[in-house]
Amino acid sequence: MRIPRMAIEAESPEQLGYDRLRFNLTESSVRDRSLAEFDLDLKALTLCYGDHLGRADLRAMIADRAGGGLAADDVLITAGASAALFIIALTLLEAGDHLVVVRPNYATNIETPRAIGCDISYLDLDFDRGFSLDLEAMAALIRPTTRLISITAPHNPTGVALTEGDLRAVIALAAQVGARVLVDETYRDMSFAPPPPVAATLDPRAISVCSLSKAFGIPGIRTGWIVTADADLALRFLCAKEQIGICGSVVDEAIAAAAYAQADRWLTENDARLRAAFAVVADWMAAEPLLEWVEPQGGCVAFPRIRDSAGVDVAAFHRILNDEHGCYVGPGHWFEQSDRYFRLGYGWPTPQELVGGLAAISAALRAARA
Repeated sequence: MRIPRMAIEAESPEQLGYDRLRFNLTESSVRDRSLAEFDLDLKALTLCYGDHLGRADLRAMIADRAGGGLAADDVLITAGASAALFIIALTLLEAGDHLVVVRPNYATNIETPRAIGCDISYLDLDFDRGFSLDLEAMAALIRPTTRLISITAPHNPTGVALTEGDLRAVIALAAQVGARVLVDETYRDMSFAPPPPVAATLDPRAISVCSLSKAFGIPGIRTGWIVTADADLALRFLCAKEQIGICGSVVDEAIAAAAYAQADRWLTENDARLRAAFAVVADWMAAEPLLEWVEPQGGCVAFPRIRDSAGVDVAAFHRILNDEHGCYVGPGHWFEQSDRYFRLGYGWPTPQELVGGLAAISAALRAARA
């Protein structure tokens, strides 16, 4: 299996160097936290092999918060959501298997099945339809041989949310052919409306993936998880994890447990900050005639588009934005879309950086007009 390097990783701010950025609007998370924010002493922690499923108290908290009768053993801790997605693809898919993937999407949800050699049908979300999930179009893509349907909720990179009815409808479509449903819920804890239930609580064929990287602002500890109520499938995921790395880092999982224990407080604080930042972006978009967008309903990102009528040289826009303003956004090609689109992260920058970055985008758009 040959795995290509994804543009979203090769061009990420940590690879480019944070010293080159004045305004970092690429990040799809809240602001990174430091260990100083934890009242945590790890000196007595034994650096042994950990529970292969993951730290028990962390799994129990995740299951309890998900509800729906889930238990700790329905949760498998992974090295971030990216490892969870890799484990799921490695476990469920083989060369030639068919799956349906919503696009645009986080690149791992596409590149890993592609590297395996799967037959992929893409459900391309349409800006002019508000990036809404077209269930009729999805149904038309499903085959008797479909093994997996892959969606995100809220959607990355658009921020469009799904309802419980949407999730149940997708699960029902999968049930017709015996397929599984992968729901990437990385942004579930950042929603402007009450989110639908954790997908894995709705049906054993639904698999939920989440992490502490985005809503908790601690991507450096590499802690995510898979949730499934199907015990046989959970065992298969565990077998794959054990072949990859046996268990997780006991240090990472100790920090993760301390963070997750504060979920109510942290997520409430996030909500206030995200709403304030989103209001700034919404006001700017309303006053920026060269751009259009589908207003996000969740997450901490938006996916605006440069208007066709704007007369902007798109390549020049990105070059000027990067090189002259030190401002970075996530270009559309990260998501196999035109670079007229860009992902704009508003949860990570400080209020001053956000305002400065938005002003830089406006300036670069005008400098790039023909």
